[in-house]
Amino acid sequence: MAEGRQPSPRADVCVVGSGPAGALVACRLAEAGHDVVILEAGPRFDGDRENRMERHLRPDMGNPWEMGGPRDAYASTGERHYPLNAARVKGVGGSSLHWHGMVMRLHERDFELHSRHGVGTDWPISYADLRPHYREAERELGVAGALDNPYAPPREEPFPLPAFPPSYSDSLFAPACERLGIDMHSVPNARNSEPYGGRSACVGYGTCKPVCPSGAKYTAETHVARAVEAGARVVDRAPVQRLEHDRSGERVDRAVYATPEGTYEQEARRFVVAAGGVETPRLLFLSRSTAYPDGLANSSGLVGRYFMDHLFAGMGGRLDVDTRQHHVGFNTSESHQFYDDTDPVNGLKLEFLNYAGPTVAGAALSADTWGDELLDQLTGVYGTQLGMGALVEQLPRKENRVTLDPEITDDHGNPVPDVQWSLDAETEAALRRANDVQERVLSELGVEIEWRVGPENTGPAFHQMGTTRMGSDPRTSVVDPSLRTHDLSNLWLVGSSVFPTGGAMNPTLTIAALALRAAEALDEGL
Repeated sequence: MAEGRQPSPRADVCVVGSGPAGALVACRLAEAGHDVVILEAGPRFDGDRENRMERHLRPDMGNPWEMGGPRDAYASTGERHYPLNAARVKGVGGSSLHWHGMVMRLHERDFELHSRHGVGTDWPISYADLRPHYREAERELGVAGALDNPYAPPREEPFPLPAFPPSYSDSLFAPACERLGIDMHSVPNARNSEPYGGRSACVGYGTCKPVCPSGAKYTAETHVARAVEAGARVVDRAPVQRLEHDRSGERVDRAVYATPEGTYEQEARRFVVAAGGVETPRLLFLSRSTAYPDGLANSSGLVGRYFMDHLFAGMGGRLDVDTRQHHVGFNTSESHQFYDDTDPVNGLKLEFLNYAGPTVAGAALSADTWGDELLDQLTGVYGTQLGMGALVEQLPRKENRVTLDPEITDDHGNPVPDVQWSLDAETEAALRRANDVQERVLSELGVEIEWRVGPENTGPAFHQMGTTRMGSDPRTSVVDPSLRTHDLSNLWLVGSSVFPTGGAMNPTLTIAALALRAAEALDEGL
Protein backbone atom coordinates (compact mmCIF):
# COMPACT_ATOMS: atom_id res chain seq x y z
CA MET A 1 0.00 0.00 0.00
CA ALA A 2 1.41 3.37 -1.06
CA GLU A 3 1.47 6.14 1.51
CA GLY A 4 1.60 9.91 1.17
CA ARG A 5 2.64 10.88 -2.33
CA GLN A 6 4.64 7.77 -3.11
CA PRO A 7 3.57 5.72 -6.16
CA SER A 8 1.02 2.95 -5.92
CA PRO A 9 2.60 -0.49 -6.36
CA ARG A 10 -0.15 -1.45 -8.81
CA ALA A 11 -2.30 0.69 -11.07
CA ASP A 12 -4.50 -0.18 -14.00
CA VAL A 13 -4.87 3.48 -14.97
CA CYS A 14 -2.87 6.59 -14.15
CA VAL A 15 -4.85 9.80 -14.76
CA VAL A 16 -2.96 13.10 -15.04
CA GLY A 17 -5.24 15.96 -14.01
CA SER A 18 -8.38 16.09 -11.86
CA GLY A 19 -10.61 18.54 -13.71
CA PRO A 20 -13.95 17.36 -15.16
CA ALA A 21 -12.30 15.19 -17.85
CA GLY A 22 -9.85 13.41 -15.58
CA ALA A 23 -12.27 13.13 -12.68
CA LEU A 24 -15.03 11.57 -14.80
CA VAL A 25 -12.66 9.02 -16.37
CA ALA A 26 -11.19 8.15 -12.96
CA CYS A 27 -14.63 7.85 -11.36
CA ARG A 28 -16.08 5.69 -14.11
CA LEU A 29 -13.08 3.31 -14.15
CA ALA A 30 -12.78 3.09 -10.36
CA GLU A 31 -16.47 2.29 -10.05
CA ALA A 32 -15.95 -0.42 -12.68
CA GLY A 33 -13.43 -2.05 -10.33
CA HIS A 34 -10.12 -0.88 -11.81
CA ASP A 35 -7.15 0.39 -9.79
CA VAL A 36 -6.87 4.12 -10.51
CA VAL A 37 -4.28 6.72 -9.48
CA ILE A 38 -4.88 10.45 -10.10
CA LEU A 39 -1.85 12.76 -10.23
CA GLU A 40 -2.80 16.40 -9.69
CA ALA A 41 -0.30 19.27 -9.99
CA GLY A 42 -2.05 21.50 -7.45
CA PRO A 43 -3.27 21.16 -3.85
CA ARG A 44 -6.58 20.19 -2.33
CA PHE A 45 -8.97 23.01 -1.44
CA ASP A 46 -11.34 20.83 0.61
CA GLY A 47 -13.89 22.64 2.79
CA ASP A 48 -12.44 26.07 2.08
CA ARG A 49 -15.15 27.74 0.02
CA GLU A 50 -16.01 30.55 2.43
CA ASN A 51 -12.38 31.62 2.71
CA ARG A 52 -12.02 31.53 -1.09
CA MET A 53 -15.13 33.69 -1.47
CA GLU A 54 -13.72 36.25 0.97
CA ARG A 55 -10.42 36.30 -0.92
CA HIS A 56 -12.36 36.96 -4.12
CA LEU A 57 -14.39 39.78 -2.57
CA ARG A 58 -11.33 41.38 -0.94
CA PRO A 59 -8.83 42.20 -3.72
CA ASP A 60 -6.12 42.92 -1.13
CA MET A 61 -6.08 39.21 -0.18
CA GLY A 62 -4.78 38.04 -3.58
CA ASN A 63 -5.82 35.32 -6.01
CA PRO A 64 -8.36 32.95 -4.40
CA TRP A 65 -6.67 29.94 -5.99
CA GLU A 66 -3.03 30.90 -5.41
CA MET A 67 -2.13 31.03 -9.09
CA GLY A 68 1.08 32.69 -10.15
CA GLY A 69 4.78 32.58 -9.44
CA PRO A 70 7.42 30.18 -10.83
CA ARG A 71 5.10 27.15 -10.68
CA ASP A 72 2.68 28.79 -13.12
CA ALA A 73 5.07 30.79 -15.28
CA TYR A 74 4.28 31.01 -18.99
CA ALA A 75 5.15 32.96 -22.11
CA SER A 76 2.94 34.47 -24.82
CA THR A 77 4.89 35.52 -27.90
CA GLY A 78 2.07 35.69 -30.45
CA GLU A 79 0.42 38.75 -31.95
CA ARG A 80 -1.90 39.00 -28.95
CA HIS A 81 -0.95 38.38 -25.35
CA TYR A 82 -2.77 35.39 -23.92
CA PRO A 83 -3.28 35.89 -20.14
CA LEU A 84 -3.06 32.21 -19.25
CA ASN A 85 -3.11 32.50 -15.46
CA ALA A 86 -6.13 34.81 -15.37
CA ALA A 87 -8.60 31.94 -15.41
CA ARG A 88 -6.92 28.61 -14.75
CA VAL A 89 -6.69 26.76 -11.46
CA LYS A 90 -4.25 24.05 -10.44
CA GLY A 91 -5.85 21.97 -7.71
CA VAL A 92 -8.09 18.97 -7.13
CA GLY A 93 -11.11 19.82 -9.28
CA GLY A 94 -9.13 21.83 -11.83
CA SER A 95 -10.65 24.93 -13.40
CA SER A 96 -14.15 23.73 -12.50
CA LEU A 97 -13.34 25.15 -9.06
CA HIS A 98 -14.10 28.62 -10.44
CA TRP A 99 -16.01 28.14 -13.69
CA HIS A 100 -19.31 29.79 -14.53
CA GLY A 101 -21.23 26.51 -14.81
CA MET A 102 -22.95 26.98 -18.19
CA VAL A 103 -23.26 23.70 -20.10
CA MET A 104 -24.62 23.52 -23.65
CA ARG A 105 -24.33 20.84 -26.29
CA LEU A 106 -22.49 21.69 -29.48
CA HIS A 107 -24.75 22.00 -32.53
CA GLU A 108 -24.78 19.46 -35.34
CA ARG A 109 -22.99 21.96 -37.61
CA ASP A 110 -20.03 22.03 -35.22
CA PHE A 111 -19.20 18.43 -36.07
CA GLU A 112 -19.48 19.02 -39.84
CA LEU A 113 -18.04 22.50 -40.31
CA HIS A 114 -15.91 21.71 -43.35
CA SER A 115 -18.53 19.56 -45.08
CA ARG A 116 -21.21 22.21 -44.60
CA HIS A 117 -19.26 25.45 -44.98
CA GLY A 118 -15.82 24.62 -46.38
CA VAL A 119 -13.92 25.98 -43.37
CA GLY A 120 -12.16 24.36 -40.45
CA THR A 121 -12.39 20.58 -40.38
CA ASP A 122 -14.93 17.86 -39.62
CA TRP A 123 -14.91 15.85 -36.42
CA PRO A 124 -14.41 12.08 -36.89
CA ILE A 125 -17.61 11.58 -34.89
CA SER A 126 -21.05 13.12 -35.34
CA TYR A 127 -23.50 14.75 -32.96
CA ALA A 128 -25.52 11.52 -33.12
CA ASP A 129 -22.46 9.56 -31.95
CA LEU A 130 -22.02 11.84 -28.94
CA ARG A 131 -25.71 12.34 -28.15
CA PRO A 132 -26.06 9.45 -25.63
CA HIS A 133 -22.92 10.63 -23.85
CA TYR A 134 -24.30 14.18 -23.70
CA ARG A 135 -27.37 12.78 -21.97
CA GLU A 136 -25.19 10.86 -19.52
CA ALA A 137 -22.97 13.90 -18.89
CA GLU A 138 -26.00 16.03 -18.04
CA ARG A 139 -27.03 13.46 -15.43
CA GLU A 140 -23.51 13.25 -13.98
CA LEU A 141 -23.08 17.02 -13.67
CA GLY A 142 -26.67 17.68 -12.59
CA VAL A 143 -27.80 20.08 -15.32
CA ALA A 144 -30.81 22.35 -14.82
CA GLY A 145 -32.51 23.29 -18.06
CA ALA A 146 -35.69 23.51 -20.12
CA LEU A 147 -36.76 22.43 -23.60
CA ASP A 148 -37.48 25.99 -24.72
CA ASN A 149 -34.55 26.60 -27.09
CA PRO A 150 -35.75 26.25 -30.70
CA TYR A 151 -32.15 26.43 -31.98
CA ALA A 152 -30.69 23.66 -29.82
CA PRO A 153 -29.67 20.35 -31.41
CA PRO A 154 -32.24 17.53 -31.29
CA ARG A 155 -32.96 15.80 -28.01
CA GLU A 156 -35.89 13.81 -26.68
CA GLU A 157 -35.21 13.57 -22.95
CA PRO A 158 -35.75 16.38 -20.40
CA PHE A 159 -32.91 17.81 -18.34
CA PRO A 160 -32.23 16.19 -14.98
CA LEU A 161 -33.29 19.34 -13.11
CA PRO A 162 -35.80 22.12 -13.86
CA ALA A 163 -34.39 25.32 -15.32
CA PHE A 164 -33.75 28.42 -13.25
CA PRO A 165 -36.44 31.04 -13.93
CA PRO A 166 -35.56 34.18 -15.87
CA SER A 167 -34.04 36.86 -13.68
CA TYR A 168 -35.49 40.30 -13.10
CA SER A 169 -32.78 41.64 -15.39
CA ASP A 170 -33.95 39.23 -18.12
CA SER A 171 -37.47 40.63 -17.81
CA LEU A 172 -36.13 44.04 -18.78
CA PHE A 173 -34.51 42.64 -21.93
CA ALA A 174 -37.51 40.54 -23.00
CA PRO A 175 -39.85 43.26 -24.41
CA ALA A 176 -37.06 44.86 -26.44
CA CYS A 177 -35.99 41.48 -27.87
CA GLU A 178 -39.58 40.64 -28.74
CA ARG A 179 -39.98 43.91 -30.64
CA LEU A 180 -36.73 43.18 -32.52
CA GLY A 181 -37.65 39.57 -33.29
CA ILE A 182 -34.83 38.13 -31.17
CA ASP A 183 -35.68 34.94 -29.28
CA MET A 184 -34.63 34.53 -25.66
CA HIS A 185 -34.52 31.13 -23.96
CA SER A 186 -33.18 29.48 -20.83
CA VAL A 187 -29.55 28.51 -20.18
CA PRO A 188 -28.56 24.97 -19.13
CA ASN A 189 -26.58 25.30 -15.91
CA ALA A 190 -24.54 22.73 -13.96
CA ARG A 191 -25.89 24.00 -10.65
CA ASN A 192 -28.73 22.65 -8.61
CA SER A 193 -32.12 24.29 -8.96
CA GLU A 194 -33.18 21.72 -6.34
CA PRO A 195 -31.11 19.29 -4.22
CA TYR A 196 -29.31 16.76 -6.41
CA GLY A 197 -26.33 14.43 -6.19
CA GLY A 198 -25.71 15.15 -2.51
CA ARG A 199 -25.44 18.90 -3.16
CA SER A 200 -27.83 21.59 -1.94
CA ALA A 201 -29.96 23.82 -4.13
CA CYS A 202 -28.62 27.23 -5.15
CA VAL A 203 -29.22 29.79 -2.38
CA GLY A 204 -28.16 32.85 -4.35
CA TYR A 205 -24.80 33.92 -2.97
CA GLY A 206 -24.17 35.67 -6.30
CA THR A 207 -20.43 34.87 -6.34
CA CYS A 208 -20.80 31.90 -8.72
CA LYS A 209 -17.62 32.85 -10.53
CA PRO A 210 -15.26 32.13 -8.97
CA VAL A 211 -16.75 30.60 -5.80
CA CYS A 212 -20.05 28.89 -4.90
CA PRO A 213 -19.95 28.73 -1.09
CA SER A 214 -23.06 26.50 -0.86
CA GLY A 215 -21.70 23.82 -3.19
CA ALA A 216 -24.76 23.97 -5.45
CA LYS A 217 -22.58 24.46 -8.53
CA TYR A 218 -20.91 21.33 -9.86
CA THR A 219 -17.17 20.97 -9.54
CA ALA A 220 -15.07 17.95 -10.46
CA GLU A 221 -14.48 17.43 -6.73
CA THR A 222 -17.77 15.50 -6.86
CA HIS A 223 -16.35 12.82 -9.15
CA VAL A 224 -12.95 12.80 -7.49
CA ALA A 225 -14.71 11.99 -4.21
CA ARG A 226 -16.74 9.24 -5.86
CA ALA A 227 -13.59 7.80 -7.42
CA VAL A 228 -11.86 7.75 -4.03
CA GLU A 229 -14.89 6.10 -2.45
CA ALA A 230 -14.63 3.40 -5.13
CA GLY A 231 -10.96 2.81 -4.32
CA ALA A 232 -9.06 5.36 -6.44
CA ARG A 233 -6.12 7.25 -5.00
CA VAL A 234 -5.39 10.95 -5.43
CA VAL A 235 -1.86 12.35 -5.19
CA ASP A 236 -1.98 16.14 -4.95
CA ARG A 237 0.89 18.61 -5.43
CA ALA A 238 2.36 16.12 -7.87
CA PRO A 239 3.04 17.79 -11.23
CA VAL A 240 4.01 15.23 -13.84
CA GLN A 241 7.42 16.08 -15.30
CA ARG A 242 7.36 13.65 -18.21
CA LEU A 243 5.98 10.36 -19.52
CA GLU A 244 8.45 7.62 -20.38
CA HIS A 245 7.80 4.85 -22.91
CA ASP A 246 9.12 1.32 -23.37
CA ARG A 247 11.91 0.31 -25.77
CA SER A 248 9.50 -0.23 -28.63
CA GLY A 249 8.12 3.29 -28.34
CA GLU A 250 4.61 1.88 -28.57
CA ARG A 251 3.55 2.04 -24.91
CA VAL A 252 3.99 4.46 -22.01
CA ASP A 253 5.69 2.79 -19.04
CA ARG A 254 5.59 5.40 -16.32
CA ALA A 255 4.74 8.94 -15.29
CA VAL A 256 7.57 10.76 -13.54
CA TYR A 257 6.16 13.25 -11.04
CA ALA A 258 7.61 15.69 -8.53
CA THR A 259 6.32 16.23 -5.00
CA PRO A 260 7.42 18.30 -1.99
CA GLU A 261 9.01 15.09 -0.67
CA GLY A 262 10.85 14.07 -3.84
CA THR A 263 10.45 12.71 -7.37
CA TYR A 264 8.66 9.41 -8.02
CA GLU A 265 7.61 7.17 -10.91
CA GLN A 266 4.11 5.79 -11.27
CA GLU A 267 3.73 2.72 -13.50
CA ALA A 268 0.37 1.71 -14.95
CA ARG A 269 -1.24 -0.32 -17.72
CA ARG A 270 -3.00 2.72 -19.20
CA PHE A 271 -2.30 6.45 -19.00
CA VAL A 272 -4.83 9.26 -19.40
CA VAL A 273 -3.63 12.86 -19.75
CA ALA A 274 -6.40 15.33 -18.91
CA ALA A 275 -4.44 18.53 -18.31
CA GLY A 276 -6.21 20.98 -20.65
CA GLY A 277 -5.40 22.64 -23.94
CA VAL A 278 -2.07 24.09 -22.77
CA GLU A 279 -0.56 21.70 -20.22
CA THR A 280 -1.41 18.54 -22.21
CA PRO A 281 0.74 19.46 -25.24
CA ARG A 282 3.38 20.87 -22.90
CA LEU A 283 3.70 17.49 -21.15
CA LEU A 284 4.01 15.73 -24.50
CA PHE A 285 6.80 18.11 -25.51
CA LEU A 286 8.56 17.60 -22.17
CA SER A 287 8.37 13.82 -22.83
CA ARG A 288 10.36 13.92 -26.08
CA SER A 289 12.73 11.01 -26.62
CA THR A 290 14.91 9.47 -29.29
CA ALA A 291 11.84 7.75 -30.69
CA TYR A 292 9.80 10.97 -30.47
CA PRO A 293 12.27 13.85 -30.96
CA ASP A 294 9.46 16.36 -31.61
CA GLY A 295 7.44 15.32 -28.58
CA LEU A 296 5.60 12.23 -27.44
CA ALA A 297 2.71 11.13 -29.70
CA ASN A 298 3.72 13.77 -32.24
CA SER A 299 4.43 11.81 -35.42
CA SER A 300 1.87 14.08 -37.15
CA GLY A 301 3.73 17.22 -36.08
CA LEU A 302 0.41 18.62 -34.86
CA VAL A 303 0.86 18.50 -31.09
CA GLY A 304 0.36 22.07 -29.90
CA ARG A 305 -1.15 23.21 -33.21
CA TYR A 306 -4.63 24.65 -33.84
CA PHE A 307 -4.96 26.31 -30.44
CA MET A 308 -8.40 27.92 -30.15
CA ASP A 309 -10.43 29.90 -27.65
CA HIS A 310 -13.79 31.62 -27.66
CA LEU A 311 -13.71 35.40 -28.01
CA PHE A 312 -15.80 37.69 -25.85
CA ALA A 313 -17.92 40.49 -27.28
CA GLY A 314 -19.90 42.71 -24.94
CA MET A 315 -21.65 45.98 -24.39
CA GLY A 316 -23.47 47.74 -21.58
CA GLY A 317 -24.36 50.90 -19.79
CA ARG A 318 -26.99 52.54 -17.63
CA LEU A 319 -30.76 52.54 -17.60
CA ASP A 320 -32.75 54.90 -15.42
CA VAL A 321 -34.45 52.08 -13.50
CA ASP A 322 -33.47 49.53 -10.87
CA THR A 323 -31.92 46.56 -12.75
CA ARG A 324 -31.07 44.35 -9.71
CA GLN A 325 -27.64 43.24 -10.85
CA HIS A 326 -25.66 40.56 -8.95
CA HIS A 327 -28.81 39.13 -7.37
CA VAL A 328 -28.09 36.15 -9.63
CA GLY A 329 -24.46 35.30 -10.28
CA PHE A 330 -24.97 33.43 -13.55
CA ASN A 331 -26.85 33.75 -16.83
CA THR A 332 -30.47 32.61 -16.92
CA SER A 333 -31.27 33.66 -20.51
CA GLU A 334 -29.41 33.53 -23.84
CA SER A 335 -30.10 33.55 -27.56
CA HIS A 336 -28.69 30.99 -29.97
CA GLN A 337 -30.68 32.49 -32.83
CA PHE A 338 -27.58 33.60 -34.72
CA TYR A 339 -25.45 30.53 -34.00
CA ASP A 340 -25.96 28.65 -37.27
CA ASP A 341 -25.83 31.66 -39.59
CA THR A 342 -23.26 31.64 -42.37
CA ASP A 343 -22.25 35.30 -42.77
CA PRO A 344 -19.86 35.23 -41.06
CA VAL A 345 -19.74 31.50 -40.54
CA ASN A 346 -18.31 31.68 -37.00
CA GLY A 347 -20.76 30.51 -34.34
CA LEU A 348 -22.23 33.24 -32.15
CA LYS A 349 -23.98 32.87 -28.77
CA LEU A 350 -25.66 35.92 -27.19
CA GLU A 351 -25.76 36.29 -23.41
CA PHE A 352 -27.97 38.49 -21.22
CA LEU A 353 -25.87 39.33 -18.18
CA ASN A 354 -27.10 39.41 -14.59
CA TYR A 355 -23.90 40.91 -13.20
CA ALA A 356 -23.26 44.16 -15.06
CA GLY A 357 -21.45 46.89 -13.19
CA PRO A 358 -19.82 46.71 -9.75
CA THR A 359 -21.10 44.79 -6.75
CA VAL A 360 -21.99 46.68 -3.58
CA ALA A 361 -19.19 44.89 -1.73
CA GLY A 362 -16.65 45.56 -4.46
CA ALA A 363 -17.54 49.23 -4.69
CA ALA A 364 -17.43 49.64 -0.90
CA LEU A 365 -14.06 47.93 -0.54
CA SER A 366 -12.51 50.19 -3.15
CA ALA A 367 -14.09 53.40 -1.83
CA ASP A 368 -12.17 55.96 0.22
CA THR A 369 -15.08 57.34 2.21
CA TRP A 370 -17.57 56.29 4.92
CA GLY A 371 -21.11 56.82 6.25
CA ASP A 372 -23.72 58.74 4.29
CA GLU A 373 -21.17 59.82 1.72
CA LEU A 374 -20.31 56.16 1.03
CA LEU A 375 -24.01 55.30 0.80
CA ASP A 376 -24.55 58.05 -1.76
CA GLN A 377 -21.53 56.84 -3.72
CA LEU A 378 -22.76 53.22 -3.74
CA THR A 379 -26.24 54.31 -4.79
CA GLY A 380 -24.71 56.14 -7.71
CA VAL A 381 -22.69 53.22 -9.07
CA TYR A 382 -24.79 50.14 -8.25
CA GLY A 383 -28.04 48.78 -9.59
CA THR A 384 -28.76 50.73 -12.77
CA GLN A 385 -26.44 48.82 -15.10
CA LEU A 386 -27.40 46.46 -17.92
CA GLY A 387 -25.05 44.43 -20.07
CA MET A 388 -24.91 41.85 -22.81
CA GLY A 389 -22.16 39.40 -23.68
CA ALA A 390 -21.44 36.95 -26.48
CA LEU A 391 -19.13 34.07 -27.20
CA VAL A 392 -17.71 34.01 -30.73
CA GLU A 393 -16.13 30.99 -32.40
CA GLN A 394 -12.49 31.05 -33.43
CA LEU A 395 -11.76 28.80 -36.41
CA PRO A 396 -8.73 26.50 -36.13
CA ARG A 397 -5.52 27.95 -37.58
CA LYS A 398 -2.25 26.05 -37.64
CA GLU A 399 -0.18 29.09 -36.67
CA ASN A 400 -2.08 29.42 -33.37
CA ARG A 401 -0.16 27.04 -31.18
CA VAL A 402 1.40 26.05 -27.85
CA THR A 403 5.15 25.41 -27.76
CA LEU A 404 7.86 25.44 -25.10
CA ASP A 405 9.67 28.67 -24.31
CA PRO A 406 13.43 28.16 -24.75
CA GLU A 407 14.44 30.61 -22.00
CA ILE A 408 11.88 30.61 -19.17
CA THR A 409 11.63 27.65 -16.77
CA ASP A 410 9.24 26.72 -13.96
CA ASP A 411 10.03 25.83 -10.35
CA HIS A 412 11.28 22.40 -11.45
CA GLY A 413 13.52 23.70 -14.22
CA ASN A 414 11.20 22.71 -17.08
CA PRO A 415 10.53 25.04 -20.04
CA VAL A 416 7.21 26.84 -19.60
CA PRO A 417 4.42 26.84 -22.20
CA ASP A 418 4.43 29.57 -24.83
CA VAL A 419 0.95 30.40 -26.15
CA GLN A 420 1.19 31.92 -29.64
CA TRP A 421 -2.22 33.39 -30.38
CA SER A 422 -3.74 35.73 -32.95
CA LEU A 423 -7.11 36.56 -34.51
CA ASP A 424 -8.18 36.35 -38.14
CA ALA A 425 -10.45 38.62 -40.17
CA GLU A 426 -13.40 36.21 -39.99
CA THR A 427 -13.36 36.19 -36.18
CA GLU A 428 -13.12 39.98 -36.09
CA ALA A 429 -16.13 40.19 -38.44
CA ALA A 430 -18.10 37.90 -36.13
CA LEU A 431 -17.22 40.08 -33.14
CA ARG A 432 -18.51 43.15 -35.00
CA ARG A 433 -21.73 41.31 -35.80
CA ALA A 434 -22.21 40.44 -32.13
CA ASN A 435 -21.70 44.09 -31.22
CA ASP A 436 -24.24 45.14 -33.87
CA VAL A 437 -26.93 42.89 -32.37
CA GLN A 438 -26.08 44.01 -28.82
CA GLU A 439 -26.28 47.68 -29.80
CA ARG A 440 -29.71 47.13 -31.39
CA VAL A 441 -31.07 45.54 -28.21
CA LEU A 442 -29.57 48.07 -25.79
CA SER A 443 -30.64 51.03 -27.95
CA GLU A 444 -34.18 49.64 -28.12
CA LEU A 445 -34.14 49.56 -24.32
CA GLY A 446 -32.87 53.13 -24.11
CA VAL A 447 -29.62 52.16 -22.41
CA GLU A 448 -26.90 54.81 -22.31
CA ILE A 449 -24.00 52.70 -23.64
CA GLU A 450 -20.84 53.23 -21.59
CA TRP A 451 -18.62 50.29 -22.51
CA ARG A 452 -18.01 48.04 -25.48
CA VAL A 453 -15.80 44.98 -26.05
CA GLY A 454 -15.25 44.22 -29.73
CA PRO A 455 -12.51 43.34 -32.22
CA GLU A 456 -10.12 46.00 -30.94
CA ASN A 457 -10.22 45.06 -27.24
CA THR A 458 -11.62 41.53 -27.16
CA GLY A 459 -10.15 38.84 -24.97
CA PRO A 460 -10.47 35.10 -24.52
CA ALA A 461 -13.19 33.28 -22.61
CA PHE A 462 -10.43 30.99 -21.27
CA HIS A 463 -11.76 27.92 -23.03
CA GLN A 464 -8.45 26.50 -24.27
CA MET A 465 -9.16 24.04 -27.10
CA GLY A 466 -7.32 22.24 -29.87
CA THR A 467 -3.58 21.36 -29.62
CA THR A 468 -4.05 17.53 -29.72
CA ARG A 469 -6.89 17.27 -32.21
CA MET A 470 -9.01 14.22 -32.80
CA GLY A 471 -9.20 12.53 -36.21
CA SER A 472 -9.22 9.24 -38.08
CA ASP A 473 -6.02 9.90 -40.06
CA PRO A 474 -2.75 9.71 -38.02
CA ARG A 475 -1.16 12.13 -40.48
CA THR A 476 -3.60 14.93 -39.66
CA SER A 477 -4.51 14.31 -36.02
CA VAL A 478 -3.04 13.26 -32.66
CA VAL A 479 -5.77 11.04 -31.18
CA ASP A 480 -8.33 8.69 -32.72
CA PRO A 481 -12.12 8.91 -32.18
CA SER A 482 -11.79 7.06 -28.84
CA LEU A 483 -9.17 9.68 -27.79
CA ARG A 484 -6.32 7.17 -27.79
CA THR A 485 -3.12 8.54 -29.33
CA HIS A 486 -2.32 7.18 -32.77
CA ASP A 487 1.30 6.60 -31.78
CA LEU A 488 1.04 4.86 -28.39
CA SER A 489 -1.42 2.07 -27.72
CA ASN A 490 -1.98 2.79 -24.01
CA LEU A 491 -2.06 6.61 -23.94
CA TRP A 492 -5.32 8.58 -24.02
CA LEU A 493 -5.66 12.38 -24.15
CA VAL A 494 -8.98 13.56 -22.73
CA GLY A 495 -10.37 17.09 -22.61
CA SER A 496 -10.79 20.17 -24.76
CA SER A 497 -7.37 19.71 -26.36
CA VAL A 498 -8.90 17.05 -28.65
CA PHE A 499 -11.54 19.39 -30.14
CA PRO A 500 -11.00 19.69 -33.93
CA THR A 501 -13.19 22.83 -33.91
CA GLY A 502 -14.50 24.85 -30.98
CA GLY A 503 -17.96 26.09 -31.87
CA ALA A 504 -19.19 28.91 -29.66
CA MET A 505 -20.71 26.91 -26.82
CA ASN A 506 -19.07 26.64 -23.41
CA PRO A 507 -17.01 23.45 -23.75
CA THR A 508 -17.38 21.61 -20.42
CA LEU A 509 -20.41 19.49 -21.30
CA THR A 510 -18.66 18.30 -24.47
CA ILE A 511 -15.49 17.62 -22.44
CA ALA A 512 -17.59 15.53 -20.04
CA ALA A 513 -19.36 13.64 -22.85
CA LEU A 514 -16.07 12.81 -24.56
CA ALA A 515 -14.55 11.71 -21.24
CA LEU A 516 -17.41 9.29 -20.64
CA ARG A 517 -17.03 7.98 -24.18
CA ALA A 518 -13.28 7.47 -23.66
CA ALA A 519 -13.91 5.75 -20.33
CA GLU A 520 -16.03 3.16 -22.17
CA ALA A 521 -13.15 2.36 -24.51
CA LEU A 522 -10.69 2.18 -21.63
CA ASP A 523 -12.94 -0.10 -19.60
CA GLU A 524 -13.43 -2.48 -22.52
CA GLY A 525 -9.67 -2.72 -23.05
CA LEU A 526 -8.95 -3.43 -19.40
